[in-house]
Amino acid sequence: MIPQDIQIQQYNYDLPDDRIAKYPLKERDASKLLLRRSDGQIQEDKFLNIAKYIKEGSLMVFNNTKVIQARLHFQKATGAQIEIFCLEPHTPCDYQQSFSSTEGVSWICLVGNLKKWKEGLLERSIQVNGNPLTLIAERIGANKQGVEIRFRWNNPSVTWSEVLESIGELPIPPYLNRETEESDLQTYQTIYSKIKGSVAAPTAGLHFTESVLSALKAKGVERSEVTLHVGAGTFKPVKSEQLKGHDMHAEWISVSRQTIERLLAHDAKCVAVGTTSVRTVESLYYIGVRLKEARTKNIPVTDDVLRIPQWYPYEYANRESSPLSPQEALQEVLHYLEEQELSTLHSSTQIIIAPGYTYNIVKTIITNFHQPQSTLLLLVSAFVEGNWRSIYNYAKEHDFRFLSYGDSSILNYDAT
Repeated sequence: MIPQDIQIQQYNYDLPDDRIAKYPLKERDASKLLLRRSDGQIQEDKFLNIAKYIKEGSLMVFNNTKVIQARLHFQKATGAQIEIFCLEPHTPCDYQQSFSSTEGVSWICLVGNLKKWKEGLLERSIQVNGNPLTLIAERIGANKQGVEIRFRWNNPSVTWSEVLESIGELPIPPYLNRETEESDLQTYQTIYSKIKGSVAAPTAGLHFTESVLSALKAKGVERSEVTLHVGAGTFKPVKSEQLKGHDMHAEWISVSRQTIERLLAHDAKCVAVGTTSVRTVESLYYIGVRLKEARTKNIPVTDDVLRIPQWYPYEYANRESSPLSPQEALQEVLHYLEEQELSTLHSSTQIIIAPGYTYNIVKTIITNFHQPQSTLLLLVSAFVEGNWRSIYNYAKEHDFRFLSYGDSSILNYDAT
């Protein structure tokens, strides 16, 4: 199958509004769990029992990103309301440097009611930790990702992170059709979130509790973490008739040397918690491929070498009769980190996983139920060899709750 030629209408299904979970369950692990065995059989259980379906000695990979309070509201002197949705840092482009800045930052943003803000500065008087200050927003430029906004404030004892935490609004998904509530500040974060940067939660992880993690540990299941900062493109439906007309959003990823070593120790196989972990781990394979190409051709390793373009996996598959094994690719990444004396790999990925894609490292996926005609549904379809409708039909017929605050599934597990 040529993924660029996929007709997105083939990945449509009826999702009534009342099947979309507007709020989470009181207990995270009380959600339903659809079980799709590697032989295609489908059953169900409760998420709190998920350890039963993970083989002893398996490696599970979690995305430890933390959702930031990325929506800022301003009011012009005319009374016009302007909403600025901060997507990713521009200057400085490093997340940690941006969050710790006390001198001003610029971010790529989406701007609501932009036509009412054609020129001039936006100002807002606020208090951060008892410190009064004026926050100023200035339009700098625009590209296809969004609008570059420069933020500055007149109190050098306050960081950008503190500004966002004081007046920012947590950006819950638009399909919930409600305002962010105080409870979302806890329920829309995984219990293991720690690295700030996402504008959407890695929602498969929302079901995990300390009790579930303890049960996995007791069974001898190992756990590693990666970081992928989820962008607003997560909510972007495929609007083109064919997939080749869709531009995949780039997302920042970070993987420690220890995680790569653990993957190698597990024969380059893992259970991925969520589609963001899937995209990160599968991108690792192609980063290894590109590092091998650079080494073979004696090309310097730049950010472009480490970045995975949208269609690269398919181009590589078409030209290589003897592709690198997953173990060889991970060894290339490990060799690069050792050579550069780095403890962590930082990169970005635009990888699009759709039918026609061959999975290299991920053997089992834990994930929620995704929107019709979304790239996330395409990822699931590629993993279950096109048999996504049987999964989604079962979920609809058995009263599963859909999308971010909905129920979960484990796909292609081996019965133990």
